[in-house]
Order: sequence, then structure tokens, then C-alpha cells
Amino acid sequence: MAQTDEFGEELADFVRRVAELKAARSVPADDLPTVLDAAIFELDHVAGQLWPWYESLSSTGPSGVATIDRQEQQLLKALFQRVPVPVALVDRETVVRRLNFAATSFTGVRAGYATGRPLTGFLAHADRAAFRSQAAAVARGEGDRSLTVHLQQQPAVPVRATLTALRPSGEPRTAVLVVLQPADSRVPSPERAPGPVPTLTETTRHAALMDLVDAMTTALLSGPVGDPSGVLERAAGVLHGRFADWVVADVAGAARLSRTTVLAPSDSVEEARGVAAQDPAACPLVVEAARGGSTALPVRPEDPDAFGRDTSGAPILVRANVTSLLCVPLTTSPGPVQGVLTLFRSGARRAFSMAEAQAMDMMSRHLSLAMSAPART
Repeated sequence: MAQTDEFGEELADFVRRVAELKAARSVPADDLPTVLDAAIFELDHVAGQLWPWYESLSSTGPSGVATIDRQEQQLLKALFQRVPVPVALVDRETVVRRLNFAATSFTGVRAGYATGRPLTGFLAHADRAAFRSQAAAVARGEGDRSLTVHLQQQPAVPVRATLTALRPSGEPRTAVLVVLQPADSRVPSPERAPGPVPTLTETTRHAALMDLVDAMTTALLSGPVGDPSGVLERAAGVLHGRFADWVVADVAGAARLSRTTVLAPSDSVEEARGVAAQDPAACPLVVEAARGGSTALPVRPEDPDAFGRDTSGAPILVRANVTSLLCVPLTTSPGPVQGVLTLFRSGARRAFSMAEAQAMDMMSRHLSLAMSAPART
């Protein structure tokens, strides 16, 4: 009886895991392959462990145990029917012996009609010979197989069929357990993996970036070139408000940087005066961008003095309530840095993203070309 109790505990654990698999049918489509793999593993566990264990108990146990085992066998049959994966039990000639509920829904064939008929009869003609050959190999004990087939009712939809051997109790010949699944539900290989489908929010932000790039290009092409300060002033007008709360432009001269443009929110006039009066050489971020030619994208800057202090000695990032900033050098590669453009976002406004930084980097090159172009006559 100890072995019977142990078998009962193992079977109870199996029933619990199957219940969890049934509950997992509601997971997103991308996660279904993992659930399917777990279901196949559980079916393999039944075929390789529980079923032989049951045969051993039924052949050696007393009649009372045999009665309990018959009940367990009925439970296993019920589990086969209820497992949330399309499964068919066929012989080596692919004749259907059992078809569970999920398989009837998947194939569109009633279990009563399918039983006693070859499963290949429900496949496309081109797949029947290959399926029969693989099923025979599995039944001969040559290992599990997997192949792609097509149902006759839906020939355009590829179906992945996984075949594994099963030895039913009291039968001299090996049967074949067939698990069916849509081929396109499997995790794609990295070479063919499609990119994530953008959400409506992402699409809207991308469209807004494209509009900004278009507005910047229009402003640069429609105005005079060769005047660095004028080019930066037009660019700052495009960026102010729609892209950044603050726009600060510094032009690189022969000896040092000079601040040419400061655009701020309408309620920050006093703060804007302090920024305009500041020496760019006192702004560590600006100096680093002009020296190294690399973009800085700090979110919630930890150093309050990263953009220096105003004439009153207060950190500019604190007075402007800056939560995110972009500090972009204006240069073409190769070539010297012609200026630095700094953008602030403040308050509850969303921080600059990597996509926005990339778009700003592209616009900075266009700005640099317009600044270095010879003046039109």
C-alpha cells in the first residue's frame, strides 16, 4: 500500500500541475510556447513515469489495489481529454485511437468521426507520406520527432506536430502521442524575430519627432546661412515650447564661448536673465560638450551645479526646476565644435528619451552645416 500511496501523491501533484496549465491558457500569445512546452513535459511524464508505475501496481497488487488503479486509470483518461493542448493518440499506421477536446477544436473534426480513421486523412496530401514515415519511426522506438504539416481544412496555416512514443497498459504495441500547435506561435529565431509592434503612444511620439525635424529643416533652408548666431536663434525658436521648456545657445568664438540665445517659459523671466548673464565657461556641461564633442543626457541631474550658478549664486538647474536636459555640441565630423545647444525640461514634463536625443543629434549636424555654410550674396 505504501507504493500505492506514493503513486496517489504523484498523481495528485500531476493533477495540480495540469490545473495550473489550464489556467495558463489566458496568457499572452507570445508566452504560449512556454506553456505548451510545460504541457508536453507533463504528457511525457505520464507516458514515461506514471503509466509504467500504474502497470506495475496493477500487475502485482491485490484486487483492492486493482480497483483503486482502475479509478486512477479513469482519472488519467479524463486528464487526457481535458489537457489544454491539442493531443491525439494514434497507432503506427496513424489510425486515431483518441482525440482530446482541444484537438477537436483545433482540427475541426469530431472525436467520434476521427476515431478509427488515419490522422493523415485530415492533413494536406503533400504532408501525409512524411507524417506516416515519422510516426512509424517513433513507434519503432527511434526517438521523438517533430515536423511541420498542414490541415486539409486550412492548408495555408502551418502546424507543428510533435510525436512521442507511448506504451498503453496491457497492449503489445507502442502507440504514438501527437501534439499539435500552430507553427507560428513558437519563439522565432533571432535572425527572423520581428520587432515589437509600436503602441499608439510610441507612434504619436515618433510622428511628433518627424514634424519637429521637418520644421527645423524648413527653418534652416528658408533663412540666411553663414551667420552662426542667426542660425542658432532660428533653431532655438523651433525647439522652444514644443520640444523643450528652455533653450540655451552658446557659440564658439576664436577664444571662448559666448551666449547668444536664452528662451525660457513665460513665468521665468527673472531666471532667464540670470542664465543670459552667465559666462558659458562657468557651465561644466557646456564646457565638456565643447571640449569633447559628446552629447549629455542626464535625467534628474544629481549635481545641482552641473550648469553652473546665476548672478545670485543659486544653481541654475535648481532655480529652473530642471528634471531633464540635453546638452548637444554643434559639430560635423571631422570638424571643430561651433557651438553648444542646451535644452531643459522642467516640472512634470516627460524626460528626454533616447529617441529624442538621437533626433536632436541629427538636427545638430544640420545646424552645424548651416552655421558653417558661406553666406549667400
